[in-house]
Amino acid sequence: MSYFNVRVYGLLINDKNELLLSDEFAAGISFTKFPGGGLELGEGLIDGLKREFMEECEAEIEVLSHFYTTDFFEKSSFNDSQVLSIYYLVKAVSPLNLSFKTTAFDFDEGKEQSFRWIKIDELTADHVTFRTEKTVVDLLKATFSNH
Repeated sequence: MSYFNVRVYGLLINDKNELLLSDEFAAGISFTKFPGGGLELGEGLIDGLKREFMEECEAEIEVLSHFYTTDFFEKSSFNDSQVLSIYYLVKAVSPLNLSFKTTAFDFDEGKEQSFRWIKIDELTADHVTFRTEKTVVDLLKATFSNH
């Protein structure tokens, strides 16, 4: 049986015009995406995004504005669901207390997630894994690039 898989992600851009990426390993797959994840039943989008940032980044965020919602069909890479992803521009309420990496998939021992910054001017669709994220990268480049 197919179903909708609603996901919510935060686009966090720091004062150096760098975007926060999340490198992860789950279900035997390595992938790069933006911080965030699946909405829980009975949860609103903003509350879900704030919960995901607390779970993944141990960070409280402020949601600035809606940025993009998936407007094409995307099947999940992990199950039979249709993925619907909503992206928001966010800012951290206080500095992030994470161990930032400089290379992808540089996991600390016992972890299956790591974080790194990438300059928006250097960002390409190849930096992220899934089709929706690639679309968001193109939109981010058009909106925030210094070129």
